[in-house]
Amino acid sequence: MHSVLENILETTRAELDLSVSYREKLETYVESMTALPPSFANSLREPGRRIISEVKRKSPSEGQLRTAIVPQDIARTYEQCGAAAISVLTESSHFGGSLDDLSQVSSKVALPCLRKDFIVHDIQVLEARAAGASAFLLIVAALKDHELRQLLITGERLGLSPLVEVHTADELRRAEQAGASIIGVNNRNLNSLQIDLSVAQALRKFIPKGAIAIAESGIHTVDDLQMLEDSGYNAFLIGSSLMKARDPGKHLQELISQRPT
Repeated sequence: MHSVLENILETTRAELDLSVSYREKLETYVESMTALPPSFANSLREPGRRIISEVKRKSPSEGQLRTAIVPQDIARTYEQCGAAAISVLTESSHFGGSLDDLSQVSSKVALPCLRKDFIVHDIQVLEARAAGASAFLLIVAALKDHELRQLLITGERLGLSPLVEVHTADELRRAEQAGASIIGVNNRNLNSLQIDLSVAQALRKFIPKGAIAIAESGIHTVDDLQMLEDSGYNAFLIGSSLMKARDPGKHLQELISQRPT
């Protein structure tokens, strides 16, 4: 029986367009893009509580998060309410996203945008650049070491920041050996979908000095944020709790500005 991650990766690989014509089309378009996207890394190094706010329609663990969303409107709200960057779920089969969502968002906000997806091939990195992304996600559990290194190189060649995601100490070691400089610790186990914030707490001390450390998943309250901030994280990726909030912008403002009493 396949895990959730294995099922998503199987779908992802089956849906890739690896035709020569599609690659040439993407490469031609990317070569015509004269301006580099805003720096994801620089935005996360700025002072303050840095939150990467996510545009996500649904998830395998929680189903539909919000109905009838307009991604660019959600993203503009995040931008106005203090987000450091915007994450856009582009996986379609399990999360209901698309590259068009990313294109719409990146064209309407000045913030750096992250392509959040299950990236296993360099064509997806080209797609991210063409859609206006500043960064893209690489999940160590989904990749072999040589694939991880090659995708890191591809991203850097295209002027994109790779966010390398781990869930275990071994994955963190692999990320470091591959040369990752932005490391996200996902509190969600992608096989069981269980969340445990202590994962990020435990792994923080192993993240290399100088790397940007991002805590991901399961962050709902100011107390959650403060705990992870106290552990030494530089930034936080938050999706479901914002998308499920009655007023996502207000919830984001509260997370950024409030401190536990």
